[in-house]
Amino acid sequence: MQAGDTVALITPAGPVAPELLDRAVSALEGWDLTVKRFGPAGNRHPSLRYLADTDERRAAGFQAAWLDPAVSAVISARGGYGTQRLLDLIDWDALRAAGPKIFTGASDVTALHQAISAHLGLSTLFSPMPGGELWDEVSAGHLHRVLFDPAAPVVVHAKEALVPGDARGTTVGGNLSLLAASVGTPEHRAPAGAIAILEDVTEHAYRLDRMLTQLLRAGWFARVTGIVLGSWTGCGDLETVRTVMLDRLAPLGVPILWEAGFGHLPGSVTIPLGVPAAIERVSLSCGR
Repeated sequence: MQAGDTVALITPAGPVAPELLDRAVSALEGWDLTVKRFGPAGNRHPSLRYLADTDERRAAGFQAAWLDPAVSAVISARGGYGTQRLLDLIDWDALRAAGPKIFTGASDVTALHQAISAHLGLSTLFSPMPGGELWDEVSAGHLHRVLFDPAAPVVVHAKEALVPGDARGTTVGGNLSLLAASVGTPEHRAPAGAIAILEDVTEHAYRLDRMLTQLLRAGWFARVTGIVLGSWTGCGDLETVRTVMLDRLAPLGVPILWEAGFGHLPGSVTIPLGVPAAIERVSLSCGR
């Protein structure tokens, strides 16, 4: 990506307050990008107020953004809830024919990361979102570097290694609750030779335990080579969450990094998904 490019701003899940949407546009325009709003940006569903608009309009907005030949990147304004509801309304053959785009977002938007990987075979960016409440100068700066210097590797440092060791693989994952909710869907695929990237927000420790157990029983972790854990904001006592992760994941016998600085926290870093990566001691290095 370079200055002068056009990017699409979409709201595939929850509504965005007008002032946050305006801030998102201003932030992207501050990078010398032209911003186009697609679909229901700024709207709400007529009866389900936790959605930005009807499923049809949100899906149409995402699809129109991808199919626009002027658009270089499709950027999610925020998460919330509702992205999974779009997936069966999208013409993935048309998106494939239109060619690749950069795609960014996090949280509930994990559903689109999975779908883009499964249906289009493309890498994406699990990133802070400019219409979200946690968007700040640090997170914006990291996303900017990843977007505008795509050849540079992305390196993030964790607080510690819960299970030490080195590993190589392709990055997959995102928000834990969305990954667990995808079991049994066309987009749910057990990754082979992958480094799993996981985070979540406002989920009690027992719920995290349940999600991990579901993914374990579904075979999702069967062939991962390593695991990198991000933030667990609002999930209760962090030491309890750490204990849950060790209890559920350490028996896999793969390296596990703890608190790697991505997810629902200020200054979150951007993690490329679907790219070669390596765990070395307490860092994750992602190629592009």
